[in-house]
Amino acid sequence: MGGYGEGTNVSAAAGGAAIWGRTEQQDFRSRVRGCLLGGAIGDALGAGIEFDSLDAIREAHGQDGVTDYVPAFGRRGTVTDDTQMTLFTVDGLIRAQVRRDTGAWHPPTDVHRAYLRWAATQRDWGPDERKKDDGWLAREEWLYARRAPGRACLSGLGDDTMGTLEQPKNPDSKGCGAVMRSAPFGLLVGWEPQLVFQLAVECAAQTHGHPTGYLAAGAFAVITHSLARGEDLDGAVQKSLAHLATRPGHEETAEALKQALGAVRQGMPTAARVESLGEGWTAEEALAIGVYCALVAEDVRHGLLLAVNHGGDSDSTGAICGNLLGTLHGETALPPLWLAELEGRATILQLADDFAMEMTQGPALHGPGNSAPGWLERYPRA
Repeated sequence: MGGYGEGTNVSAAAGGAAIWGRTEQQDFRSRVRGCLLGGAIGDALGAGIEFDSLDAIREAHGQDGVTDYVPAFGRRGTVTDDTQMTLFTVDGLIRAQVRRDTGAWHPPTDVHRAYLRWAATQRDWGPDERKKDDGWLAREEWLYARRAPGRACLSGLGDDTMGTLEQPKNPDSKGCGAVMRSAPFGLLVGWEPQLVFQLAVECAAQTHGHPTGYLAAGAFAVITHSLARGEDLDGAVQKSLAHLATRPGHEETAEALKQALGAVRQGMPTAARVESLGEGWTAEEALAIGVYCALVAEDVRHGLLLAVNHGGDSDSTGAICGNLLGTLHGETALPPLWLAELEGRATILQLADDFAMEMTQGPALHGPGNSAPGWLERYPRA
């Protein structure tokens, strides 16, 4: 598809300064940090109970379920493939912006290359320092860990061929592996919503070819996009439903979101109400649970604990809810005790700030004629 960001991409505007005032930049950076860190916290809260039933969770941790990190993969605060892939989504989006100077402008390709770099972390022992074109994120040693990655993600990225909407990878897969990594598309606040939706959908089809698998990712991106622009969550969900309605095969995703909205009106939030929306293993269920928990959240802590204490894909529903609440409220709303123990916090923060800087100050960092060498070393054009 042509026309990505034509006339709409903030970082492509002349100088950026005329559009982004200092206050706006600070607010945007806070939302980007909130989105990525909030998602990682939700992921880490759910990681240790992902395959447990609600009864088993309560038996092990008390009637309220987990109320703090529990050990997963050998320690507290560890993240899963959900956060790993989200970070590589961000990396791919930055690289797309940088490569635009060369006249090459096809973000799905850049995101796909980033996902291939993630796939390498799942099979290699550690970074290959000889691969300068991999950029800085792929050299972060802590990312070289298998954290229960989904089969569709691994098989979809098992070779260099990129899945497309016309020829998607895993055409029968509607697992939540594409949804849980798609919040960063919504942080492209200078883009029009329909382009955000389209990009998220095209990148989801690289691993999840069922319409529900990729349309749920598009809906999640549009919801995040509205929140990043300062809109309220209920209105954001309504906007996503409007975008879904134009796409064939949208019925499952739209129905799941409508059920989430309906559950809000049914009374006090409970684990049973969360479980009425499904278990979260499929794309539309994970999205519905994450959205519902964010809608009824009294604060970030309440929403995230509600999102993980159920018998299903707790890390993915926690991550989705965390992305939404973090984008909505910004980084300062995140519980500091959970931030302090979060695996990879420094990397996540650095990537968030790089993304915010690229989106608001891109023309000052690189251009067709003159670029900051350090930036191109971090995000190579190759």
